[in-house]
Amino acid sequence: MADNDHRPLVAVLFGGRSSEHSVSCVTAAGLIGAIDANAYDVLPIGITKTGVWRIVEDWASMRFDPQDMPEVTDNGTEVIPTLSADGAPLLHRDAEGNFTSLGAVDVYFPLLHGRFGEDGTVQGLFELSDTAFVGSGVFSSAASMDKHYTKSLMAQAGIPTCPWELVTETMWGTDRAGVEARVAELGLPVFVKPARAGSSMGVSRVAEAGGLEAALQKAFAHDSKVIVEPQVIGREVECAVLGSLHDMRLRTSSPGEISVSGDHAFYDFDAKYLDLADAEVTCPAALDEATTARVQELAASVFRLFDCTGLARVDTFVTDTGEVLINELNTLPGFTPTSAYPYMWAKSGLEYSELIGELISIALVDHARAN
Repeated sequence: MADNDHRPLVAVLFGGRSSEHSVSCVTAAGLIGAIDANAYDVLPIGITKTGVWRIVEDWASMRFDPQDMPEVTDNGTEVIPTLSADGAPLLHRDAEGNFTSLGAVDVYFPLLHGRFGEDGTVQGLFELSDTAFVGSGVFSSAASMDKHYTKSLMAQAGIPTCPWELVTETMWGTDRAGVEARVAELGLPVFVKPARAGSSMGVSRVAEAGGLEAALQKAFAHDSKVIVEPQVIGREVECAVLGSLHDMRLRTSSPGEISVSGDHAFYDFDAKYLDLADAEVTCPAALDEATTARVQELAASVFRLFDCTGLARVDTFVTDTGEVLINELNTLPGFTPTSAYPYMWAKSGLEYSELIGELISIALVDHARAN
């Protein structure tokens, strides 16, 4: 950055060590392409699947391709973050081992879906270095990433959610009969989900008891901790929340409804990212005024319960009787221009580039308030 360039330095982090690496790369391409370059100096930092940080110049080429999913690969260079809280600059090591300064980061914009990015780990690094960052902090990120603890906290607070059973690899290995009995009480069909993964990675729908073991093994490939939920008959409705934990009032978008067609039994990875013609988000959702208000009210309540800040997408089920059940809380939701979170805000009057600016402003103001 030139000495006379006073734009805040925004470090966009993407890729990472989770199974959602490619999703994160595509999210970053959408965001970096839309951010106001006149207002912000953007530093695109990709993280390889082994955790190496590096500058990615060809971020614009990252898109979903079933035959060639995008990936941040190691090219021998590295960006080295600081842990000191004195505003030290990032360092860059080139392939020959020479070091240069990249300047001090004003705000991180993490787009690291899944583990080691959405679960509080990288947020801890930001807090250690006393650097502003977009999104929720360590507790909020960790608690909402773990579906078992998310549901436990909501149940304790009286926020309606569907029943579930926790299954760990240890439970399955030592008390299989007990696990099968608990799952049987939920009734069939059930959904088996890794507790700490997103983008529907490792999720299965089980319609017969004999399919439980295969579904658990598929989920265990992503996480040693799994939840099992009964299928809820209802509409999948999402709501975007924007604001700070310091705000007296939060902003909630018009709710959007997910509709899935084709060969997809549920809103799986392919429907979300590859077979786009088979999934549709309708916003505003065709809900009556009272149900719309209830979805927005519960979305804000969940945001508050988890001390969220910046952004969150709250996923709900709306049953035929009008009951609203909270399904999940996502503190770093998909953020491509066509993802549900920015799409719902666009339909609510806040365009993608403006949304990005709002989130950066919230991060900077929150950081100033804390210091």
